[in-house]
Amino acid sequence: MIKEKEQNIHQQDTFCVNENTVTHQWYHNLKYLAAGVIFGIIFVKAEVISWFRIQEMFRLQSFHMYGIIGSAVLVGMISVWLIKKFKIKTIYDEPITLTPKKFNKGQIYGGLIFGFGWAITGACPGPLFAQIGTGALAVSVTLLSAVAGTWVYGYFRDKLPH
Repeated sequence: MIKEKEQNIHQQDTFCVNENTVTHQWYHNLKYLAAGVIFGIIFVKAEVISWFRIQEMFRLQSFHMYGIIGSAVLVGMISVWLIKKFKIKTIYDEPITLTPKKFNKGQIYGGLIFGFGWAITGACPGPLFAQIGTGALAVSVTLLSAVAGTWVYGYFRDKLPH
């Protein structure tokens, strides 16, 4: 019983599954910074970070955000299918493994809390930095709350039902 519980908890540690053993100099990470900046600019130009667009979505007044989210889900589905079908490897020739996840009711509760937070603040964790970068400094409170919530989850993780 205990071993099965530990295995289920460890199964959620997805960062261990595809862990990269290759080490690089610090400047190799600049490509990720550049990709993040470009992604942030795209978010700003597409109005994905707009509080008004997010409120329109939750009030069912506009298709804009649903179209963006739906197209992202579709691209993700196609990408996973291609990775599985052609056994695509990383750029360092390491295999990509996708482990199946067991459903539990905690995912529903977590999704509801996430959705309520998104609706109240008008910010999903992804574009928080882009919103701050555009000068919406009030979003810093949301960022700090997200960090605090992550810390609280990490602190109580072993006591929560998984």
